[in-house]
Amino acid sequence: MIRSTIIKTVLASFTLAFAVSPVIAEAAEEFSPLSLPNAKPGECYAKVMIPAVYKSETEQVVKKEAYEKIEIVPAKYETVTEKVMVKEASEKFAPVPAVYTDLKEVIETSPARKVWRTGSNHKASLAEPSLVAGAMALGLPNTAQVDQCFMEFHQPAQYKKETKQITLKEVSYKIDIVPAKYEVVKEKVLVKQASQKLKTIPPVYENVSEKVLVSAAYTTWKKGRGLVERIDGTTGEIMCLVEVPAVYKTVTKRMLRKPATTEKIEIPAEYKVQQVRKLVSPPMENKVQIPATYETVTLNVKVSDDKTSWLLKGTQGAGKATGDILCLHEIPPKKETVVKRVMQSPATVTKVKIPAEYKTQNVDKLVTPSQEKRIKVPAEMQTVSKQIKVTDSKMEWRSVLCETNMSQDLNMRIQKALQSGGYNPGPIDGKLGMQTMKAIDTYQIAKQLPRGGLTMKTLDHLGIRVSK
Repeated sequence: MIRSTIIKTVLASFTLAFAVSPVIAEAAEEFSPLSLPNAKPGECYAKVMIPAVYKSETEQVVKKEAYEKIEIVPAKYETVTEKVMVKEASEKFAPVPAVYTDLKEVIETSPARKVWRTGSNHKASLAEPSLVAGAMALGLPNTAQVDQCFMEFHQPAQYKKETKQITLKEVSYKIDIVPAKYEVVKEKVLVKQASQKLKTIPPVYENVSEKVLVSAAYTTWKKGRGLVERIDGTTGEIMCLVEVPAVYKTVTKRMLRKPATTEKIEIPAEYKVQQVRKLVSPPMENKVQIPATYETVTLNVKVSDDKTSWLLKGTQGAGKATGDILCLHEIPPKKETVVKRVMQSPATVTKVKIPAEYKTQNVDKLVTPSQEKRIKVPAEMQTVSKQIKVTDSKMEWRSVLCETNMSQDLNMRIQKALQSGGYNPGPIDGKLGMQTMKAIDTYQIAKQLPRGGLTMKTLDHLGIRVSK
């Protein structure tokens, strides 16, 4: 039974190769056992498919093209201190008061007068007025000299009190100042000058897709479908040589459509609203008269002189000496010092200039305008792997298992080796059924081994030795 199965498998492999490819069929017609090199009796050969050989290569493709990146160097400012007028210059009237000086004036409150004393001594007591009057009536001479003594009856001089008004302070003027009127208004003051800045307009890209070959097209054996392709009536397994199309990978590249540019943007000046005092009406003067100041002084005014009828002492004259001595003495006048305020210059008005008021504040001044800086960004590459065919697939005669070296134990070893490698051979029963042959074919594809039969190279690759 085992031998029959092996023979049928080998025949199915030959028939499959002849049915699928005309090239393989022609090679089979030319085949004869005598043409196999080093052929030995008892060995079986089958024409198997040697897969194409590929090698992997990498290729550098542009993922992103080189471009220019624009950086904006911002404008530089410096803060400077400026004086801003808060209040305008103006004028005001300042009163200049009148200038006075105090003059001392000696006023005679009591004039010098002659008096009669009752002795030649100046300390002698004053004679009674009645006595002096009698002496005058009796001839006391009016021409008597001071310090003359008379032995007669005399009459003293007569006085009366009078009042006199003197000026203490002359008429003057006081000037009142009506102050200037102001109003507070709002004004705009420059804080930051107008300037420009550069705005970056980024580059515009578009994505372009490109197909890159990953693996080239090749032919492979695959299980057939349906009764038309059936060849082996015993197992029902059908194998067809089909073409596997090439595999491509779509790579997306970023292409520069429009480079980066810059745009100038005007930055307006900045102003600050602040309050300023404005002159509405200038200051004015109002002149007020200050009346003069007076003082009333009482004075003694002589009404009549002394009269004497007495004779000079030591002389003989008419008259009767009374024994009383009347000596004429002089009493100096009485004076009083009065302080008198005299105006030297009248009150006036002078104009005083009031300087403008300024306020110091910080203002941003443009030192250097904003600029653009262009930086070259190199292209970005990516590595794409692709498969390059080195040799094409071909058909060759290779040694396969036959009745001579096939056994149930060998078949079980093959099934176990496939199972250990992760290829499901079905039940481990020593029978090379459809499941086991499918696992062998899958193993050959994965390991890139010749396909079309259970070759000796496949057994070596599975680590199975066949005793001869």
